Amino acid sequence: MSTKPYELKYEQLTSQYNWGKQLDFKTTEEMVSYDGIIGQERAVRAMEFGVKINVRGYNIYLSGPTGTGKTSYAEKYVKKLAQSEPVPDDWCYLYNFNNPTYPIAINLPAGMGKELKKDMEEFVSIIKNEIPKAFNSEDYEKGKASIIKDFKDKRAELLKKLNEQAEKKEFKVKTTSTGIYFLPIINGKALTEEEYENLDEKDKIAVREKSEKLQLETLEIIRAIKAIEKEAEQKISLWEHKIALFAVGIHINDLREKYKAHQKVLEYLNQVKEDILENLDEFIEDASDREQSQLLIIPSTSKEDTGPQEKYKVNLLVDNSNTQGAPVVVDFNPTYYNLVGRIEYESERGSVITDYTMIKPGLLHQANGGYLILQADDVLRNIHSWEALKRVLRTKKITIENMQEHLGLVAVSTLRPEPIPIDIKVLLVGSSELYHLLLHYDEDFKKLFKIKADFDEEMDKNDANVMKFARFISSFCKREGVLHFDKSGVLKVMDYSSRLVEDQHKLTTRFNDIVEILAEASAWARIEGSRYVNANHVKKAIIEKEYRSNKYDKKLLALLEEGTIMIDTTQSVIGQINGLSVLDLGDYSFGKPSKITANTYIGKSGIVNIEREIEMSGTSHSKGILILAGYIGQKYAQEMPLALTASLCFEQMYSGIDGDSASSAELYAILSSLSELPINQGIAVTGSVNQKGEIQPIGGVNQKIEGFFELCKRRKLTGRQGVIIPYQNVKNLVLKDEVVEAVKEGLFHIYPIKTIDEGIEILTGVKAGTKNEAGRYPEGTVHYKVFEKLRSFAKYAKEYENK
Repeated sequence: MSTKPYELKYEQLTSQYNWGKQLDFKTTEEMVSYDGIIGQERAVRAMEFGVKINVRGYNIYLSGPTGTGKTSYAEKYVKKLAQSEPVPDDWCYLYNFNNPTYPIAINLPAGMGKELKKDMEEFVSIIKNEIPKAFNSEDYEKGKASIIKDFKDKRAELLKKLNEQAEKKEFKVKTTSTGIYFLPIINGKALTEEEYENLDEKDKIAVREKSEKLQLETLEIIRAIKAIEKEAEQKISLWEHKIALFAVGIHINDLREKYKAHQKVLEYLNQVKEDILENLDEFIEDASDREQSQLLIIPSTSKEDTGPQEKYKVNLLVDNSNTQGAPVVVDFNPTYYNLVGRIEYESERGSVITDYTMIKPGLLHQANGGYLILQADDVLRNIHSWEALKRVLRTKKITIENMQEHLGLVAVSTLRPEPIPIDIKVLLVGSSELYHLLLHYDEDFKKLFKIKADFDEEMDKNDANVMKFARFISSFCKREGVLHFDKSGVLKVMDYSSRLVEDQHKLTTRFNDIVEILAEASAWARIEGSRYVNANHVKKAIIEKEYRSNKYDKKLLALLEEGTIMIDTTQSVIGQINGLSVLDLGDYSFGKPSKITANTYIGKSGIVNIEREIEMSGTSHSKGILILAGYIGQKYAQEMPLALTASLCFEQMYSGIDGDSASSAELYAILSSLSELPINQGIAVTGSVNQKGEIQPIGGVNQKIEGFFELCKRRKLTGRQGVIIPYQNVKNLVLKDEVVEAVKEGLFHIYPIKTIDEGIEILTGVKAGTKNEAGRYPEGTVHYKVFEKLRSFAKYAKEYENK
């Protein structure tokens, strides 16, 4: 018989840490709050470097599991950093007088964009009143009358001279709005057009010849009359411009003086002045005339035709007048238009219209000169957003485009706003899986996001982190107004934190999971009327949280308990063992035992995996089966060929299986079948094995142990039950209190092992056996029995072949 196997003491089954003086407090109420990031030194260093390097492509991808505080840390860190950075410029769109389809973008120091918008609104309001008032003034009328009088005097003198010459040739001069005409005189009377037509042809020719001769002789006089008419028109126009400039010039000059440091504004003001002078009639025309004329005009398809003053409005796209430091924008809905901005449209008289005042900013405009924090998953889920973001980061310019027109889906004429240069740091928050997918499939990604801030899901359980963790609890309690925790409550939360990462020497950094327990434990303490949250309240919160999600766990346990799913926990059976697996439902995972059976007989098929034969086995599980064949061949077939067929099956398993954590259990079942030594069914097994017979670590060790323990407890603990685990998983043990208590009382056992030999001895109570100097296993050992069985198989197989 084998010696008593090594088993773990109850102290080794849960979180191990010497709390010392760093937690020398009574309640978290006494502690100083901590709002920083905990246990993310690698990510913090990457962030600190990434935000300081201002080179194209050095944007940051914050990688890691959800709940580790990536977004909140990024927002808090860059907001603090942004406070000391300069406030970026305002951005405006102005009317382009040369090409209205292409609105002009200008930038002004923070706050001046708002001032320019207000100044231009006041300017328009003033000139709408001042220009009509100036043209209704006495000075204007006097000046205009003087020009007209001078014109009429000169014209009268020329017409007199023209008349005199015409009369000498028997013609009379007639002036109309359409020109100057010569009427023939016959018998002292000027002929009418009808009388002229009644003349005979000979007289008509004579009149025509005399008229042509007269026109040649008076050509200079006619030209002089037309010249003074043109001169008078120009003088009136110049006088009107002078009056208009007198009305608006002082206001234009005031604006020019205020914005003299901004060349694009000065150029714009010059264009405004020229446009006013070109459209004086629009300003002079009174409201009733304007309203009447609009009724007669064909409905316009552009808002720019509603009045010249509309062109003088300022579209303040980005207003940083109230911004302190650099902007920090966090968004969770980065659609294409939300990201790059949009051009809006209106329906007017059956037409779709737009203008430069309907250009709206996007997140990139708002964050320009600062930081933009987005969720990678949100960006990728919104059509075209990812490509638009990359295009902006590549070109360093924001171009507002109609997406439908860009895709060729709609043939509506639209605006082409001038692109705005951008200086921005984009922080993309996402999972590690998404990071590697982008890195592999998108060649632009690694060029544009060169800094990876990798957040870990766990941190070392050292003095510094433990203290920060306790202060984080204090901070949460103060911020949310929940009950504070006493020392026992804090320690219980830390044990739970270690359980979440399945490591006695680590704490979780998924603080979202911790916050849930803090809130729920406080609620239970308040229900009980307690002043502080203690360990019992935390334990209650954990139990209740599990209870809300463990319906299927309990239903499966009932099937096991009643024998519908056949699992033996008391007898010893040849070729049968209880393996352990974990079922993960997303919000809850639990362990369950599975009966594994093995039958061995003479043959050449080797190890037959029944699940694999019917395509219910995953690749990892199939690999584990092939490893078993390698172990058996190396261990027993050095002097003879194997004539073995071993059939392995997970009984009552209908949904498929994967993973190699049951490979050691499968090997034990085969060895039991070959050696004909029964296995204690009260001992369940988990752990993978390599070809050398070494036990390898697995995941979900706590759930597996607790799942088997719960079944044994329901059937009554006998003191002979327990679980074999890989020795490497000892540090992962953070078991429930009831399991720890059962081990302490000797009712349940946990055996850490390193090799198959150790495990088979625990399961059968028989020594595994080691080869002696002659290369033989001691008689009566497990390996001796297996070797002899295989040798007999080989012998019978050879004899059968010979026959």
